Amino acid sequence: MIDLRLLREDPDRVRASQRARGEDVALVDALLSADERRRSSGVRFDELRAEQKQLGKLIPKASGDEKAELLKKAGQLAADVKAADAERDAADAETQELLLRLGNLVHPDVPVGGEEDFVTLETHGTIRDFGAEGFEPKDHLELGTLLGAIDVERGAKVSGSRFYFLTGVGALLELALVNAAIAQATAAGFTPMLTPALVRPQSMAGTGFLGQAAQDVYHLDKDDLYLVGTSEVPLAAYHMDEILDADKLPLRYAGFSPCFRREAGSHGKDTRGIFRVHQFDKVEMFSYVAPEDSEAEHQRLLGWEKQWLTSLELPFRVIDVATGDLGSSAARKFDCEAWIPTQRKYRELTSTSDCTEFQSRRLSIRVRDGKQVKPLATLNGTLCAVPRTIVAILENHQQADGSVYVPKVLRPFLGGREVLEPVAK
Repeated sequence: MIDLRLLREDPDRVRASQRARGEDVALVDALLSADERRRSSGVRFDELRAEQKQLGKLIPKASGDEKAELLKKAGQLAADVKAADAERDAADAETQELLLRLGNLVHPDVPVGGEEDFVTLETHGTIRDFGAEGFEPKDHLELGTLLGAIDVERGAKVSGSRFYFLTGVGALLELALVNAAIAQATAAGFTPMLTPALVRPQSMAGTGFLGQAAQDVYHLDKDDLYLVGTSEVPLAAYHMDEILDADKLPLRYAGFSPCFRREAGSHGKDTRGIFRVHQFDKVEMFSYVAPEDSEAEHQRLLGWEKQWLTSLELPFRVIDVATGDLGSSAARKFDCEAWIPTQRKYRELTSTSDCTEFQSRRLSIRVRDGKQVKPLATLNGTLCAVPRTIVAILENHQQADGSVYVPKVLRPFLGGREVLEPVAK
């Protein structure tokens, strides 16, 4: 959530942020009104309580009619205090509810617009000319079938659409990607973490996934637990309700977990293969830093993502995501999109978001710097979303005979294999 003091001091900035996101601007004024009622009712309650305490001191000293009058007044005061307390609680609850609906303040450099209004910041690698090489590229599902690596038919039989099995070398390729990603993250100073896939409502809400993203989340009603769509959620909640020492920052974690997404609103999109699925594994970077260091940390996370995709020898571009395509927690987000030959376009493989103090305020995570205790900044960055990375590797590194070149970074984790060979033709 944002700082209420900032809202009071500069409401126009918050209105502009909401407008840029394409979100409800009227929410700002409703929140200002609720906050004013919360503060005024709090003052009223305090005044009545003080009067009540003062009256309580006079009653034992009074007698006769005076005491009767004071007791009558005390009864009225008790009712007034109770009413003021209820009014204060109601205003506070309304303020908190509205505050949780408000998105993070958008960074001033973020391009304004919708999904297609991003700005391309840089491109890397060379897009292969398969025509010049004399063959038409196969898509990842056809390649995965030839390699005995992907089985979507049995995935659908067992679990339904958008589920799959990775088999044989496909399973080994996932394990190689995960191990290589964790190795890079560990070398960069991240603490590797295996995180829970089920979290409590406060963890999911605290990271901002029960707002605009709620329709994409799986909920287990019987247990009141949520399946995470990313290990960002348990990694953010890891230090919930804690005060961290400033000299321990930055704290960096690399979480590996299964991820579950309903893919609500994606009907008809990417239905072939494993690009958009309901369950997948992912290595996620997560950082806790001082607020003043969040922009620099954002660039560092982007740098580690670029290092990873470069090591996989993939052509990719970096985009600055537009305001209307930001998640509610992100002040700014960069995506790395790899070229997918059979789609003839770039598609998102990794993403990194600077959430500033938004999540730490919701999760009550603070940092102690000398005598000062204040919220800190949190950031996240995908290092390897496995299925999409497999898609990009198979399609970009395929050979005319259906075999697939193995990037050097993965070979130590694949028994030295330089090529994945078809098992069926």
